[in-house]
Amino acid sequence: MIVRSGVALAVGLLALAVSAEPLPPTPANAVPFTPPDPTSIPDSPLGDMIRFGRDVFTDTQRYAKPYVGNRLNCVNCHLDAGRLADSAPLWAAYVAYPAFRTKNDQVNTFGQRLEGCFRYSMNGRVPPANGAVITGLTAYAFWLATGAPVGAHLAGRGYPEVAQPPRKPSVARGEHVYEAHCALCHQADGAGVKETFPPVWGRESYNKGAGMHRVATAAAFIKANMPLGQGNTLTDQEAWDVAAYINSKPRPADPRLTR
Repeated sequence: MIVRSGVALAVGLLALAVSAEPLPPTPANAVPFTPPDPTSIPDSPLGDMIRFGRDVFTDTQRYAKPYVGNRLNCVNCHLDAGRLADSAPLWAAYVAYPAFRTKNDQVNTFGQRLEGCFRYSMNGRVPPANGAVITGLTAYAFWLATGAPVGAHLAGRGYPEVAQPPRKPSVARGEHVYEAHCALCHQADGAGVKETFPPVWGRESYNKGAGMHRVATAAAFIKANMPLGQGNTLTDQEAWDVAAYINSKPRPADPRLTR
């Protein structure tokens, strides 16, 4: 599961799998979409904000550090600067909001969805809703979705669902998968390598309220994207098992359950 700073992070949790929404199946009529070329960002004040949002997304540690409580960047869970299909691309998410979320039992805007990422995936604090960080990320997502139909389910949205195999996820089997495919970059202790490979558990990783804390979500991400550059090479069983293993490890608590 080779994950660089700027690429994705394979995660999930068996014990608290109810902490994120269930993965919706991709509809048969999903709309194909290709985001614009990076060179087409306009040379204007809006373009400047779009570029700032891209910087925040790819180097969150530098451009939004006051709001980050771990060593992750947004791009760790959304590959290719949020452009890659089947890696929760920003362009597909932008046109899907406002939307009702079972996670907080509310209709959320896209900005509120971003705020949740800082609180859970980044184990940090919510940036001001009208501040540069949220505005920049929103502008960047808006630009990536240029030409996409509002409200459509775009092909490549989220992570492709992986049905749970007949055998229940096994932490023991997952440990072997991790040793064979993940530990080279994320290290045996899951701590990764600073500024190169992100941590997949421990105090510097996402907390237990993050969407990737759900084993089904983690398995879907792993299956489609890991090892890096070798997506869809692990079996469904291996993806579920290693997701269960990674998320059997310690990590920060869900802030909704603590003071």
